[in-house]
Amino acid sequence: MTESPDLRAPSSASSDPGSASVMMAAKRTRLILSGAIDLTMVSEFSEAVAECLERALPLDVDLRHVTFMDSSGVATLSRLVTKDSPVQPVRMIKPPDMVQFLLDVTGLASQVEILQEDPGFESN
Repeated sequence: MTESPDLRAPSSASSDPGSASVMMAAKRTRLILSGAIDLTMVSEFSEAVAECLERALPLDVDLRHVTFMDSSGVATLSRLVTKDSPVQPVRMIKPPDMVQFLLDVTGLASQVEILQEDPGFESN
């Protein structure tokens, strides 16, 4: 029997605040998420996603430092992979088990490439 990852909220969300930042290069964008990706930071996350959609370039989403993600985080992330999204392709870098579980159960995993290694980021 496979164990499900621990989906409980962190014991102190304030000790692990979430953040979202965007790195830009000529041919690719990188969205870097860390900490607790939840309702408390949905505005910051939505702005970062809007910036990625506006650039309309292939996108890497670096998830390796995410400690928690709730449904608001999944919903915001899903905006990147809708059929009308100008951002293609989307790759998810090293999602933690809990995030991988959410990507699997929501079907997002089948719409993106999951990378277990960082492909690097050319800044020019």
